[in-house]
Amino acid sequence: QVQFVESGGGLVQPGGSLRLSCAASGFTSNYYAIGWFRQAPGKEREGVSCFESATGDTYYADSVKGRFTISRDSAKNTVYLQMNSLEPEDTAVYHCAFRGGFCVAGTLVYDSWGQGTQVTVSS
Repeated sequence: QVQFVESGGGLVQPGGSLRLSCAASGFTSNYYAIGWFRQAPGKEREGVSCFESATGDTYYADSVKGRFTISRDSAKNTVYLQMNSLEPEDTAVYHCAFRGGFCVAGTLVYDSWGQGTQVTVSS
């Protein structure tokens, strides 16, 4: 089972930036997808971004496209989510998640989840 430790969350002002880290262990496949999801109070969890190793492709929700960037440092087994131009609507608990294969929509098809890190955007 893949295990993740998320870090990098915090409190920032609108327009600020954060970089979230997802340190992984337990990988047994060369073909995988790492997704970032977020959940705000009273709302369903939504997909934010995804990276798939087989193709190198990345995907972004429309709400974060152009502001967030997902990347991977394979030597460190770490996936990052660089978040720029943060807005109050970005406030949520952010989780990274793993599945074998390719990026897909939805949360139920991801097998392993990190504990989450809180991002709060407020003035």
